[in-house]
Amino acid sequence: MTPLPYVNSEGVRIHYLVDGDGPPLILHHGFTSSSDAWRRFGYIPALCRDNRCILVDARGHGASAKPHDPAAYDLPKRVADVVAVLDALQIPKANFLGFSMGGWIGFGMAKYAPERINALLLIGAHPYADQSWDVFRRVDGRDPEAFLSALESILEQRIEPELKPLVLANDLRALAAAAQERPALDDVLPSMTMPCLLLVGEKDSRYPAVETCARHLARATLAALPGLTHIESFVRSDLVLPHITRFLASVSY
Repeated sequence: MTPLPYVNSEGVRIHYLVDGDGPPLILHHGFTSSSDAWRRFGYIPALCRDNRCILVDARGHGASAKPHDPAAYDLPKRVADVVAVLDALQIPKANFLGFSMGGWIGFGMAKYAPERINALLLIGAHPYADQSWDVFRRVDGRDPEAFLSALESILEQRIEPELKPLVLANDLRALAAAAQERPALDDVLPSMTMPCLLLVGEKDSRYPAVETCARHLARATLAALPGLTHIESFVRSDLVLPHITRFLASVSY
């Protein structure tokens, strides 16, 4: 793996790594995670064999800067981070794979920087308003147990004991600042003409919204993952990767 440690995105340092060769593929992790999750759960060997994988640490996460000001986490700023990485690599357009928060940022790319996206692959994400994040209004990150409780409320499932240390290793004050209400982005759907793969676990509470979204996209493929919850729809890469690799093989670049 070739480290290209940081890019400056409007004064915020964003960490990223590049691995593999082929069409560029941005990998954007979920909330409380980092780019390391793609390796931890087995995505890198399969995806970097045929793609130039660009692993981004979102602001507030991983090795990127961690502002404690909620205003630093507005969606256009998060999109600007991805664009800054693409600019640093002199990549005009890329495929984009995002899980959960990363998928939401993918919809943000479609809204604020559509010219930089060739195809979207989104796991457990939809563009509709999500009020469940209101629970973080009472959480500032100083109390780890309160943070975990709020996170489990949003996920609508318990966090497995082996995953809790990964969450608690973060700067929880930064993550609490990043845990904002998500406004509706569905006004962008009519203009999304790029190929889209929407993956979602059938036991994920987001399933109905993802299914509705797929019906309103011009070039959407919906992949339901039987028996999987929100977290499992990322962790179970053995079930997810066949859909991703098949879709990427069908997309021209």
